[in-house]
Amino acid sequence: MPSREVVEAFAKRLEDGDFVGAIEQFCTPDAVTYENNAAPTVGRDKLVAKERGVLAATNEVKAERIGPSLIEGDHVATRWRFSFTNAEGVTRTLDEIAWQTWRGDQLIEERFYYDPKQLGR
Repeated sequence: MPSREVVEAFAKRLEDGDFVGAIEQFCTPDAVTYENNAAPTVGRDKLVAKERGVLAATNEVKAERIGPSLIEGDHVATRWRFSFTNAEGVTRTLDEIAWQTWRGDQLIEERFYYDPKQLGR
């Protein structure tokens, strides 16, 4: 079960825009993420590469936590609002729920739930 301090430190890294650092510090080497019902991304190295790709495709990404993270045993739920600004200055906002499974203070699985229509897809 993650401590409140660890969950808060993870969230702060995201809020500070250090998305890659959050993955590197908190995810296990075999961590898995799921975007809605898409195939999983498996392994910290692949998660870092995917995140770097997202960041390279945008001029700016901002993360804002909406309310507290809820912790129940090994599970954490957090509501996020992400804003992505592209090279043309257009900003798209994504409101999502992140459902996480932790092993102690390490993140082993994260599932993101959101409506992809929010990003104009």
